[in-house]
This record gives sequence, structure tokens and C-alpha cells, in this order.
Amino acid sequence: MLYLKKLVIILLVSLVSCSKLKYHDNTELAEYLKNFTAYNTKGIRTTLYSIGKSIKGNDLWVVNITAVKQQKVGIPNIKFIGTIHGNEPVGREILLYFMEYLRDNYETNSEIRWLLDNTRIHILPNLNPDGFALANEQNCNGEYGRSNGKQGMDLNRNFPDYYHKRRIPEAAETKAVKKWMTDVPFILSAGLHGGALVANYPFDTIKELTSYSKQPPSLTPDDDVFKHLANVYAQNHLTMHQGKSCTGENIEFEGGITNGAAWYPFSGGMQDYNYAMRGCMELTLEISCCKYPDAKNLAKFWEQNKK
Repeated sequence: MLYLKKLVIILLVSLVSCSKLKYHDNTELAEYLKNFTAYNTKGIRTTLYSIGKSIKGNDLWVVNITAVKQQKVGIPNIKFIGTIHGNEPVGREILLYFMEYLRDNYETNSEIRWLLDNTRIHILPNLNPDGFALANEQNCNGEYGRSNGKQGMDLNRNFPDYYHKRRIPEAAETKAVKKWMTDVPFILSAGLHGGALVANYPFDTIKELTSYSKQPPSLTPDDDVFKHLANVYAQNHLTMHQGKSCTGENIEFEGGITNGAAWYPFSGGMQDYNYAMRGCMELTLEISCCKYPDAKNLAKFWEQNKK
């Protein structure tokens, strides 16, 4: 019996620590999420559900973690989404760290306790499993695996746009997110990306291009709130608030934040759709200069983003 108890402890420790050692492939990630939600820490309820399937039939798994009673109403729902671009997977692993941190610190950390007592947190680590399956570790700047599968669609250019009618067919993953937002009234959201170090806020889209060398910002009616949210993230990040360019050039993003269109405009972005069509305030968080860095750096990225 003592041997069995020790074996269970070893297995549980492995479950917690495995996300700190490697990138999980799609099968491993699904198993990890199932194991994570198979038992609940005292006071916390974790549930696993799928919002749909990718174009190649992979489930888009979400973990809901909260200490709020299931029947209680008026509780805000927030969401975090990783691997929107398949070749930017740091976010998927950071979100596993986050889940573990919430669970492991609920009883000892008053801030975490308050958060889980007053919020329902939904975590989708892997929006683009098909693209991720094609991407390669240590590929910092390439595009292979970015879209939802070989010769697929860019999922961050695939949503209905505030200013422009979209003629691009919607991907299965896009439809799944749209239905998810119909089913759950989210108010706050973050999409995790890589390739830069900045907190990006809406709008990404613009009404029309200008002839200026630098595109002016495309502002929402809630620009003050978005700037506040972006500043909160950037200032709590260990390095983002410095606003330094990933290429080593002069400071590029004042305070580590930017309006999307002022950086570079595009249509069909997910954060714009969240805000304009669903009333959910979403930030796009660029959290690593290298899109797909060596796994040995994952613990460092977690420490940078934890607070």
C-alpha cells in the first residue's frame, strides 16, 4: 500500500512538472488536459469540454477552472487562447503553467483565491492543432505551420471584420470560436502569440489606408479602457514594459503596448471580432521574440508572464 501511495505521488508530480520540460504534441496535450481535470483540488472545480473540431478533426479542448458554485449567476467569464498561429506555441505551454499555478495556490494565495472565487476562467491552449503539427521547434521567423494546416487559412485573418465585408470562407476553427462565444458570455479575453514582445489592443482593422509613412491608430470608443488593460499586462511583465524591439533597434513600443493598426493594419482579426461583434474586450499578447523557441526557454517565458 505504501508503495502504491508513493507511485501515485510520483505520477501526480510528473503530471504537474511535465509541462515545464517540453512542448506537448496534440495527443499529449489532450491527455494532459484530461488528466488535469480528472480530479479536483479542494474548493476548485475543473471541467474539460470541446468547442468543436479543427479542419482535420482534432478536438479544440477547453479547461474551465473556477471555485464558483455551478448554479451561481452574474459571474464574469474570461478566456485565454493559445496557438492561434500554429508556429507560435509558447502560449499553449504558458497556459498549462497558469492552470497549474491557479490550482496549486488556491488555498495559500489570497489573490488566486479571490480570482477563482469570483471568476470562471476558460483556457483553450490549442486553437490551431493542425498548423502546430506542421511547425518546427527553433524556427523563430518562418511562416510554415502558421495557418490551420498545409495551405490553410490564417485564423487571425478569418473573422468577420468591423469595417470590411469578408469574402474569405470561415475555417472550422473560426466557426467553433464564434459558437463558443454565443454559448458563453465572455467579457475579457487574451490571445497569445509570438514573434514580438508587446500588448496589442483593438482595432487592427482600419476604414481605409492613408498615404502616411506610419499608419495612425484605429481607435475604439473604449480606447482608454483598452490602453489601461494593455498597460496592466505590459507593466507586470518582466521585460515587455521596456518597449524594446525584438530586433535590438531603438524603443519601438512605448510602455510595451500598441494599437494594432498603428503597428500594422489588417482585417479579420480575432480581437476586433471579440470587441465589435461580441462585446468582449480582447488583447493580443505577443510574448516571445522567437515564434517557436527551444523548449528549454519555456520556464523563463512563464516567469516573465506569470504576474
